[in-house]
Amino acid sequence: MAGQTQLSERKAAILRALVRHYIHTGEPVGSEALATESGLSVSSATIRNELAALEELGYLTQPHTSAGRAPTDLAYRYYVDLLPARTRLRDAERRAIVHFFDEALEDIDAILRGTTLLLSNLTRYASLALAPSPRQEAIARAELVRVGSGTLLLLVFESSRVEKRVMELPANMAADDVERVSSDIAAGFRGETVAGARAVAEARSRTAPQPDRGIYAKLADALAAVEEAVEAEHVFMGGMTTIAAHESFQERETLRQIYETLERESAMLRLLREAAVTPPVAVMIGRENPMPEMWEASVIAATYGAAGGAVGTIGVIGPTRMDYAAAMSAVRAVAERLSAAVEALRA
Repeated sequence: MAGQTQLSERKAAILRALVRHYIHTGEPVGSEALATESGLSVSSATIRNELAALEELGYLTQPHTSAGRAPTDLAYRYYVDLLPARTRLRDAERRAIVHFFDEALEDIDAILRGTTLLLSNLTRYASLALAPSPRQEAIARAELVRVGSGTLLLLVFESSRVEKRVMELPANMAADDVERVSSDIAAGFRGETVAGARAVAEARSRTAPQPDRGIYAKLADALAAVEEAVEAEHVFMGGMTTIAAHESFQERETLRQIYETLERESAMLRLLREAAVTPPVAVMIGRENPMPEMWEASVIAATYGAAGGAVGTIGVIGPTRMDYAAAMSAVRAVAERLSAAVEALRA
């Protein structure tokens, strides 16, 4: 892709008008249409010359010699970089966001699943949400609960994520012993990661008085199982069917490549990490994406999280001919409310 060039005021105005027109219509734009829409008091012949110059600079392409011109990825990048830092949401969008986050959701996974549907409904694009990495989350609550003949290890993290593991303790283990260890881990595990809690349990399995050592040994095994389970970060997705509805994705091979990429969670993890490196809202357009199979798409992403806590990412995927201003506003607003929700869960 060609590097950006400093454009004259007239070229910049014509380019912005062309990108806006193409985003709304999907049709190559001619000089006559721009003579009306650019707001410049210049003839269509002058605009035609400027379009030819912009094409030479790599901002435009002409699908057919007799047709108008369409923006390249470079034109979209120029357009996005000049958008206002914050665009006002429509009242209906704002109400939808407020209504969703006013619901009494107490589990981060449920919130993220709902968030992907919310974002997809707001933007009409596919949406993604990367959960906070459990490896770095601190334990807010830990206890042992007797369940029938077994004992349940209950872990609640600061993001309100819950992990449970059933431990098989000796049948003759006294209830008082289990209750004592439960009280001990309530304080000893608080603020620790799973790995830190496992280290505590392993140490106490060697130094605690009997019969507590046996309980701590089982605890260490249960925590190792939790640690193994949370190693894999998880991506929530919503609105995947909207991709096929966009005219830009009508080519069968393009659709196949995008859907196959979306089905690979490792690819989506990489995509969200790459897209969210520029706060507060990052935009990855077409060939800026490191994955060639996603070159016909654009990604808008933002990070969320509580102060000093785990951080995740949300975003939308749509055609390069997406409504960038509206999508960026929606992603930013949802990320801000999601951060507040995560902070409230930790309180």
